Amino acid sequence: MHPLLRHKTLFLDLDGTMYRGDEVIAGAVAFVDALNHLRLPYYFLTNNAMRTHAQNREKMEAMGFNGIRDEQFITSAMAAASYIRHERPWKRVYYIGEQGMEEALLEQGFTLCDEDVEAVFAGLDSHVTYEKLCRGFYHLQKGARLIGTNPDRRLPHGDYFHIGNGAMVHMLEYCSEQQALMIGKPHAPMLQEALRYAGIEKEAALMIGDNLETDVAFGLNNGCSTIFVTTGVHTRQDCEKSGLRPDLVIDNLLELV
Repeated sequence: MHPLLRHKTLFLDLDGTMYRGDEVIAGAVAFVDALNHLRLPYYFLTNNAMRTHAQNREKMEAMGFNGIRDEQFITSAMAAASYIRHERPWKRVYYIGEQGMEEALLEQGFTLCDEDVEAVFAGLDSHVTYEKLCRGFYHLQKGARLIGTNPDRRLPHGDYFHIGNGAMVHMLEYCSEQQALMIGKPHAPMLQEALRYAGIEKEAALMIGDNLETDVAFGLNNGCSTIFVTTGVHTRQDCEKSGLRPDLVIDNLLELV
């Protein structure tokens, strides 16, 4: 086991770290098996707000992952809902997103509505319509605050990428002339909520991910140990050009165990 893992709770990214779209990344299944064998504490910390706890687990089980529990997933939807419940007085909300966003909001006691809306939560929605976006924009014009679950520019999918949630959030910012309150990686509210959920201090956290703009910046900006794995969005060359200096750069998760 690599020394960086000792006495740490691991926050593991999903897209680009565990899998790319529907394809498992080489070494990822064996790495999770090793963590379970070593009894190292870990959570999947993902900016993807689309899936529920159960849907995340089922997706990974279908890829061959073992020993994963629903409660090990911390999504940007969960973090956004928890952060706003603890930090803001808003109760009536409208959301753009899928079942993961809906589940997270209901778990935190929000009223999902389409009138007198106080906040609009923007999460990735693969079935979003122009009408739904316009309805969200309507509420923003009426004074609701825009909450961005995450700023992802793009998501790994096979050999290419899909559009990330950040593009949609920026579109809503542009038309509403309102800056979103952004929650997900690399922003501090995601760490605050992940630490709250895991019941640890940041000194005990280790972030492992493939995206320099979200995962690596998240760890470094918030004072956490950080490992960059070159299996997703960015390469070693990208890391060198970025000026970011993670604690370790690896090409396969099995290098850690």
